[in-house]
Amino acid sequence: MADVTVLVEARLRSALGEPDARAAVTFLGTERVEVLRFSDGDLVRYATLGMSAQPMNDPVAAVTDPVRGPRAELVLTVRAGLADTDKVLRPLAVLAASPQVEGVVVAPGNSMDVGEPLWPGAPFSAVLVAENGGLVEDLDIDEPMDPVRFLPLLPMTANEAAWKRVHGASALQERWLAQGTDLRDPRRAPARLD
Repeated sequence: MADVTVLVEARLRSALGEPDARAAVTFLGTERVEVLRFSDGDLVRYATLGMSAQPMNDPVAAVTDPVRGPRAELVLTVRAGLADTDKVLRPLAVLAASPQVEGVVVAPGNSMDVGEPLWPGAPFSAVLVAENGGLVEDLDIDEPMDPVRFLPLLPMTANEAAWKRVHGASALQERWLAQGTDLRDPRRAPARLD
């Protein structure tokens, strides 16, 4: 069976270029998670590496399958030079480790909260998991393993996260779109939710 992490890193490099920085975090009882940084002009992209090494399993399942189950990595894109976004490395690693630590299955439409600003001075502590298949294509790996999906993360303020819980992810994304919200701006103002 192929080493999933090696294949994932190759896919990230083919889609985003060479990373210009990387950091690794290991949490007690979990696999190592790395976060790679890719600079692309006025954008910086952060991608997790290692989350997909193990499949995500339903936390209420009586037995977990060590081979089958959804696999994913997380990708965050922000405008460069507007904030100290490199401090997002640890929060991203925490989010990537959550399937192993908390037994959650990360999927589009989920919200995830780290309980502290994503980077110093950030108005966001939560992210909305967006649909895969855009920036980095899904990666098919050896059967019977599920493909690895690369899930974009959209930073949310506390009010946006609360509103999303009531109205749903699609409604929040429609608000952002209608208001022309720049979701890549690390200092953006919250959307109007009235």
